[in-house]
Amino acid sequence: MAPPRITLIAAVARNGVIGRDNGLVWRLRSDLQRFKALTLGKPVLMGRKTFDSIGRPLPGRRILVLTRDTAFAVPGVETVHDWEEAVASAMEAGELMVAGGAEIYRLALPEADRIHLTEVDLAPEGDTVFPEFDRAAFRETLRESHPAGAHDACGFTFVDLDRNR
Repeated sequence: MAPPRITLIAAVARNGVIGRDNGLVWRLRSDLQRFKALTLGKPVLMGRKTFDSIGRPLPGRRILVLTRDTAFAVPGVETVHDWEEAVASAMEAGELMVAGGAEIYRLALPEADRIHLTEVDLAPEGDTVFPEFDRAAFRETLRESHPAGAHDACGFTFVDLDRNR
């Protein structure tokens, strides 16, 4: 059986910030709607801190939490303890959606086949940043800009990147 496609999904500010104090720095309804549309029905991997910031399993998705804590157990969540176990658990699904945080993105980037980015038009203070990666290793397949609006506090751009093969 072929390994699953590894797809990262992240909202990243101009300065690379993805979070502060274990939470998001902005609220963009359009980004949350896109996240839902892209992840529904798929296994979604996140670290324990990211899971804690969400606070509950996301409906309609198989949630995998990567943690070193062997006692971690939450109803409705599957616990994995290393990257290989996470990938193996998504074999049947064919795709593993990686939803952060920074440590998990760092583990997944070398194997990423696709990245769904929301480039947020802000440069906020933050304590968590998206890892640097070789953008030349990917080709842009989507770029869709959106202005700030009633439900989106600032402008943003949806960007999809597929690894060059």
